[in-house]
Amino acid sequence: MDVNQSTGTQSQAEALALRYGIGAEPAHGPWNDVIATLLSHRSVRGFLPDALPEGTLTTLVAAAQSASTSSNLQTWSVVAVTDPAKKAALAKIANNQKHIEQCPLFLVWLADVSRNTRLGVEEGVTLETMPHFESFLVAAIDAALAAQNATVAAESLGLSMVYIGALRNNPVEVGRLLELPPGAMGVFGMCVGYPLPTVTNEVKPRLPQSAILFHDRYDAAGEPAARAAYDERIAAFSRRHEMTQDTWTKRVIGRMGKIAAMSGRDKLVSILNGMGFPLR
Repeated sequence: MDVNQSTGTQSQAEALALRYGIGAEPAHGPWNDVIATLLSHRSVRGFLPDALPEGTLTTLVAAAQSASTSSNLQTWSVVAVTDPAKKAALAKIANNQKHIEQCPLFLVWLADVSRNTRLGVEEGVTLETMPHFESFLVAAIDAALAAQNATVAAESLGLSMVYIGALRNNPVEVGRLLELPPGAMGVFGMCVGYPLPTVTNEVKPRLPQSAILFHDRYDAAGEPAARAAYDERIAAFSRRHEMTQDTWTKRVIGRMGKIAAMSGRDKLVSILNGMGFPLR
């Protein structure tokens, strides 16, 4: 297949225009069905209760396990939650996000060093790196890489999803609900399912590549102009979808300007210490 040909009903030009906004598209490059799927990603917050095709979960996990993992340590796990009562409890933790209850499959992705800790105990070896922050960081990165592979797989199958970072509002309660061992933490959740017909949100524009792509050295000289132009595109997107945060600048300030916006996550280090991650 020619790398520059259209895939499905959406051309490369159309996909780039949706992702960056008309007039902000980067130059065209190689193109195929996988890249088209990646660029068409959108978060969905309304799901049909329809069951997923048989074997979907194992396919998504196989895709997840095919992601890169640091030194093949595989310091992540995932809990598939389908029990309505547990989904309701997790939704409550996540600021009452009802799509957690709606979706037929809710995945909780874990930074998980507990398996490696058990290995050390069983082998009679002290794993000296376990208490250090690097081990938690590796586990969290591994979980994110695995989850993103699962996302791409799900969307390639015609499913939709949305990440739920608000599980970190109360990781101790998440751990209790899912009976997690010390050294395992739910870093985020993921709703998976078929979108409601009423879900019509567009692909959300991202920052222009000039704001995030640098060559040989970091150069933020053009950032003010890039941000101003991006704010205009996001404001238009927000108006179309009746969103209260009408620019990216206001969104960043709203989420990062006050500690209260962290919903208790400012205490994560001490919480993690009590969950088996000493974080030295």
